[in-house]
Amino acid sequence: MNRQALHAALMEASIPGGYYRIEGVHEPVPTPPDFLFVRRAADGGWETGAHERGRDEILARHPDEAAACAHLLRLLV
Repeated sequence: MNRQALHAALMEASIPGGYYRIEGVHEPVPTPPDFLFVRRAADGGWETGAHERGRDEILARHPDEAAACAHLLRLLV
């Protein structure tokens, strides 16, 4: 699964768009105060995490986009 397929799956599951941010695919405006996210890490891997109270907390690091997307999907569905 890639980020576009993840976004499609979340939309199909009727998960509100303000609950998540998918780097480069779904970045809600205005930015919600709290949400889960998937993004590319500085080291080239991928991260899933939670943005709460203005801070990012990394929940897991992943070797590839597919693993990160699958993790975010499990968190939200």
